[in-house]
Amino acid sequence: MSQQTRPLLGFVAFALIAGGVSGILREIFGWDGALFGFLRFLIPDGQEYFGYGVLTAIGIAVADAASRLRP
Repeated sequence: MSQQTRPLLGFVAFALIAGGVSGILREIFGWDGALFGFLRFLIPDGQEYFGYGVLTAIGIAVADAASRLRP
């Protein structure tokens, strides 16, 4: 079962990390376009920096968990 879940977890980790980092960059620089813009619906208004930081941290945790799965 770990062979099937590893690529899925890898994609989820990538989406969370890329979305979190692009969201933080969007907030800092006022960049209008977001890489994974659908993730902005998970972030409460007024908590953008914290929310995107949490998304990035969860993505890193998921990537670590995916790398520890046995082949």
